[in-house]
Parts: sequence; C-alpha cells; structure tokens
Amino acid sequence: MTSNLLNHPHSYNPYDLLRIYTYYRTLLGSVLLLMFQIEFAPKILGNDNPNLFLYTSVAYTAINFMTLIVMWRLKYSPSQRKLFGSLLIDVIAIGLLMHTSGGAVSGLGYLLLIAIAAGGIMLRERVSFFLAAITTIVVIGEGAFRFLILTQDNKSLFASGTLSALAFLTALLFQYLTKKIRLSYAEAETQAAQAAHLQKLAQLIVERMRTGILVLNKNLEIELYNQAALKLLGATNDPSEKLRLDRFPDLYKKHQSWQRNANDHSPYLKIDGDTITEAKVNFAHLEPGNTSNVLIFLEDVRSLNQQAQQLKLASLGRLTASIAHEIRNPLGAISHASQLLGESDALPASDHRLLDIINNHSKRVNQIIENILQLSRRRGAKPAQINLQQWIPAFVADYKASKSNGYQLNIQVKEKNIGDSHSEFDYDDASTITTLYAKFDTSQLQQVLTNLFDNGIRYGISQTGRPDLRIEIGLDTNQQQPYIRVIDYGAGISDDNSKHLFEPFFTTENTGSGLGLYICKELCEANQAIISYRRTDKGESCFHLQLAHPEKTS
Repeated sequence: MTSNLLNHPHSYNPYDLLRIYTYYRTLLGSVLLLMFQIEFAPKILGNDNPNLFLYTSVAYTAINFMTLIVMWRLKYSPSQRKLFGSLLIDVIAIGLLMHTSGGAVSGLGYLLLIAIAAGGIMLRERVSFFLAAITTIVVIGEGAFRFLILTQDNKSLFASGTLSALAFLTALLFQYLTKKIRLSYAEAETQAAQAAHLQKLAQLIVERMRTGILVLNKNLEIELYNQAALKLLGATNDPSEKLRLDRFPDLYKKHQSWQRNANDHSPYLKIDGDTITEAKVNFAHLEPGNTSNVLIFLEDVRSLNQQAQQLKLASLGRLTASIAHEIRNPLGAISHASQLLGESDALPASDHRLLDIINNHSKRVNQIIENILQLSRRRGAKPAQINLQQWIPAFVADYKASKSNGYQLNIQVKEKNIGDSHSEFDYDDASTITTLYAKFDTSQLQQVLTNLFDNGIRYGISQTGRPDLRIEIGLDTNQQQPYIRVIDYGAGISDDNSKHLFEPFFTTENTGSGLGLYICKELCEANQAIISYRRTDKGESCFHLQLAHPEKTS
C-alpha cells in the first residue's frame, strides 16, 4: 500500500514549492547584489575578486527574475531534469560567490545547504544525492584550491569538509522528511477521496429514499431536503431560492403543535394540491439537547394502509362469512314467500305495490351481502406494471362492448400532465407524452374503473340525458406519479356529502348499497393508490386516482 501511495501520479506536485523557492532565490540574489553595491560588508562580499562577484550576482539575479516571470505567465509541472538544472545553477552561482568572498570560512557556503534542502524535497532520492555530491566536489575543490594553490592555512580546508558533510546530512534528512510528507499527503488525498465517495453515496441514498427528509434551522428555513420530500409536499424549488417551512401551511401547523407538546399531535398529514397526498410526519431534534435544528421525516402512508388493509380483510373475511350465511337464509325465505304470494290469485291488486317494495329491498339487501362477501373473499393485490396508454383504451373498448343499454356511449380519453405547466391534448395526438407506466393489479383496476364508469354515466344521463364521460391519464410532474381521472357531467356531490363519500354504507340513493365507492377505496389502498373526489376548474365532477410509482417495490 505504501509503494502505491508514493508512486501515485497525482499525489505530489512540486510546482508550489518551486514557486516559493524561486521567490527566495530571486530575493537572495537581489539582496547580495544590493549589499555589494552599498559596500555593506566590504571585507567579506567580493573581497578576493569584486568583478567576478558583481558579474555572478547580476547574472544569478537576472536568471531568477526571468524564471519568476515565466512561472507567472505559464503554470507548469517541471520535470526532474529542469528542477535539477535550476538547483545546479544555484550551486554554481553560490559556489562562485563563496569563492570570491574568501571561501567556506566566509559563511556564504552555508547558503548551499538551502539549495540541498530544496533538492531533497523536490528531487528523487538518487538525483538529490547526486546534487549533494556535486556540491561537495565544488566546496572541497574550492578549499583544496586555497590550501594547495594559494597556500592558505588549513582553516579553509576544514570549513570545506565540514560544509560538505553538512550537505550530505541535509540531503539525507530532507529526503527522509519528504518521504514522510509525500506519504502523509497521499494518505490524506486517499482519505479525502474516500470521504468524498462516502458523502456522494450518502447523498445518493438520501436522494433516492422514498422517505422525505427535511432539516430546519432555528429560523424555520429548510437547509436540507431530498426530492422525495418535495414530491410528497407537491412542491418545486428554485435552487437560488431559500425554502421556508411556512410555505407549507399544513406541515407548519404540525410543527408548531409538536413544538408546544411533542406527545400531543396527529402524525398524519393530508396535503391538498393538484393531487392529494397522505403522509405520516415525524419530528426529531437533529442533536440531543440542541433544539435549534429539527429533522422532519415524511413517509407515504399508502404502504402502511396496504398492510392495514391486509389485516382488516383477514378479520373481515372471518366475520362476514358467518354473518352472510345467517342473513341469506331468512332473506331467501322472505324473497321466496314474496314470489309465491305474488302468484296468488286471491291477492288484491292494491297489495302488489307492497310486494314490489319487499322484492326491491330484498334485492338491495342481497346486493349488500354480495358486496361484503366480495370484500371478504377478495384475493390480495398483485400489482404489476401497466402501460396506461395501451391499457386504458383497451379497457374503454371492452367496457363499451359489454354495455347494451340501447344507447351509444361517448367516452373520451385524453392525456394530460399536471405540475409546473399544464398541457392537454387528444390521445391520438402525435405529440403525446412519454410512455406512461403505473403499478396496479389489472383486475382490481378494472373493477374500480367499472364502478366509476357506471356511476358517472348514470349521473350524467340523469343530468344531461347523454351517456357522456371523459377519462384523463397523465403524470403528476411534482410527485412523478401517474394518475387517472374519471370526469362525468352529472350534478356532482355536495361538500357535506363528499366528506363521507368513501365511508361504507353511505349513499345518496334509496336503491344504492353504499359500498361501491368504499370497495374502490379499499382496492386502491391495497395497491398503494389514493382515490379522491374533487371538481375540475370547469366545475365538473371528477374522481382522481393517484397511482403508485411504477418502480415502487413495496
């Protein structure tokens, strides 16, 4: 693992260090030249050869200035050869300056240690030691020149040997430190990449969760949310706009109630919009003991309703099986006696009306029993993906063929998206929407739509005299969920009655059983769908089925 980190091609770039070192060497050359010109230390700087010191310091400063200008205008990653050449110029220039100033005893030679240290950081190990070796040759050669040629005492030779030993020690030390730094840098980069990967995974998981998540600060601003939360709330958001909780009045009231008393609030939230969303909301403080930030969970209750439906159907089946047999026996006797009585010649004509009442209500009670048995015997839902653009027209055609009421049905099928923009067009239009899939048990969806079609046509005929009906299919772009609308042209249902519309045995007709819409609601909940009643913008009576997402697995 260590070797991989050290050889990582992107783990280390000496550009930044080279830039800093170039600033240093430019400043060094300028300061030495300035000190020589103002004769700051005339007995040291250029004491042996002033002209050579001047020419060397001028050339060294000029080279450094040009290098600095190039690095300003062109950002590049220097090769090992360029780095070595740049540091070799330092060794030669400082060696000449040291030679013209009295050799190693002048102290200028110790500036070579900085070049060796820079080489230990920026160069590979072998190249760094090669630079230290060249520096040693330069320093010892200069000391030997003074001792053998200029016949000076051995002070220069001793200072040169000491400086050479320090050069190799500096190279060794900085190579070791550089390995540690590069290894730490590579490990930090690896950990940062892993942290970024985990953060991206966490973000993707939160985004793809079906549970909505909101994080509130103390100012009731929504600092974090996922798309599931926006879909459940039926909202869209501009990234440049800060979302606030009071934009959603129902959720805001729930939050205020929870703030007053955490144990005294209903967890169920119903949001009215283009579609009706039922969600379970839970609040929690983001950190224990810190009430400034609040975490909100929004969960689609349709899956919970489906589980509750399964338990309810299991108990209902056992109860209704026994009740049905107990009721059907006396009901059969009453109906049979009524038929026999109707065949009697001695029955006065005035009593035939009473027999009609007995027969009609016997049929109504029998229908109630049949509906209850249908609920108790109903198999569990087996939702499957349905292409609504193909299935709906086929169902409408079958429904028309099955009716022989002596009149021609007029059922229109339209597609319509709802959300940020509203578009409506005929089903056969060339600009139809993308293939629309939903998830529902096909036999149960057929049962629901048949019931709604029967009701819609019956009420439409009573109001307009025509068997007209309109069905719309589309995608709720906010919820990203398909829907079906059954629109009739009847008188509609009053606001008071609409509150009890899906309750069992509630009916506005004397001949109805009051279980048709209740069965529709039960079937929808078993398939994680929501059925609701509303009026269109034109005041038409409309039943809206919001279906489960086609990719929903449970």
